[in-house]
Amino acid sequence: MFDREEELDRYLDEIKDMLRRKQYAAVRDLLLPLEPPDIAMLLEEAGEEFMPLLYRLLPKELAAEVFVELESDSQEMLINGFSNTELKEVLDELYLDDAVDIVEEMPASVVIRILDKATPEMRKSINEMLQYPEDSAGSIMNVEYLSLKKDMTVADAFKRIRRIGGELETINILYVTDPTRHLQGVLSVRDLLLADEDDRIEEIMDPNVVSVTTLDDKEDVAQAMSKYDYLAMPVVDQENRLIGIVTVDDAMDVMEEEATEDMEKMAAITPTDKPYLKTSVRSTFQARIPWLLLLMVSATFTGLIITSFENSLAVLPVLTAYIPMLMDTGGNCGSQSSVTVIRALSLSEVNFSDTFQIIWKELRVALLCGVCLAVANFVKMMLVDRLLLGNTALSPLIAAVVCGTLVCTVLCAKFVGCTLPLLAKKIRLDPAVMASPFITTIVDALSLLIYFAFSKSLLGV
Repeated sequence: MFDREEELDRYLDEIKDMLRRKQYAAVRDLLLPLEPPDIAMLLEEAGEEFMPLLYRLLPKELAAEVFVELESDSQEMLINGFSNTELKEVLDELYLDDAVDIVEEMPASVVIRILDKATPEMRKSINEMLQYPEDSAGSIMNVEYLSLKKDMTVADAFKRIRRIGGELETINILYVTDPTRHLQGVLSVRDLLLADEDDRIEEIMDPNVVSVTTLDDKEDVAQAMSKYDYLAMPVVDQENRLIGIVTVDDAMDVMEEEATEDMEKMAAITPTDKPYLKTSVRSTFQARIPWLLLLMVSATFTGLIITSFENSLAVLPVLTAYIPMLMDTGGNCGSQSSVTVIRALSLSEVNFSDTFQIIWKELRVALLCGVCLAVANFVKMMLVDRLLLGNTALSPLIAAVVCGTLVCTVLCAKFVGCTLPLLAKKIRLDPAVMASPFITTIVDALSLLIYFAFSKSLLGV
């Protein structure tokens, strides 16, 4: 694994120097000890000039593993340069779920060529898996798994593993099915190793199997695997027939993808599946501008509120100086609550039925935070703003208005921050959409309304 950029650069320089001197055997020997993700990183950094040659130096099985780790642009470039024989060799070594992922990301012309060179069985399986919804368990499952029968002995099971296990992605977890593929139990290779050869599978299997259906959301599948510490999750149809399995590497990809998507939504960016440096300026612009326009328009309400209180601000200009502090503090408090609740929702720690419990907790936290902030702000206004900076227009009553507004703003911000994600979840929207940008805009308007209401009541302006 390359822990430092300097180490990666050293490898690249050494490899490029060997290639220029046509020392291909030495390059191959340098690459073979490395892991597929590290080799893929080297190929990506080497660029289009060296990538095809480096890829062809790899053994067939290792080449297929490296191909899966490459970015889709690099995969497309290599496929376009492959001969028909080379393409077929790569496809023969790919696991089915990896082949489906590649097909989903390739342009139509490349997909046609891939399907043309795939075996009839692979082509049929790919077409079946592509029919599942994009976010479903069926879209990420692997239909190549190892199943056993209840009446088999442990010795029979090992014979079956040795016969077909080498063609499968994982054989750590084994599933027991009947002749019609109904899921009946699960066991591990460890269970087999610790059992006697004459023991029957029915005697050592666990009949209580946690499974998911093909149409379950893939994020829910990943969370279930995390909850039960599974290395693989069986996927069944509506009649409990085993269709495939979701392996832990696919679950990790789903969790990374969902976390990235949530972060982008929380930052008011339309999610994209391309790496940052490979996303064009135009695509980045298109992902950001709709949200910016929407938020800009919504922020005009803040301007309208300030405009409506111009006379009050003209009478006491000192009030203007504390508007940014109140708005920023409110936005930060709302963001804290929203991020906490969104994360809890994503981990299934809370649901809509917990709304009142969440609100009650957040209001108590808000009261403590608001009072603490108000006291600190009052001391700061009196000592720093009035005494040290000589702002004589700042009276204790004005400071009380600002601090009272601060407490109420924090209360409102925490309330809005915890309830909006819950409401979004209830109406089947992504809670991440209701994160910082929207909440900040709402809280900004509320903080101004509270501020001017306090000013009018206590100062008479």
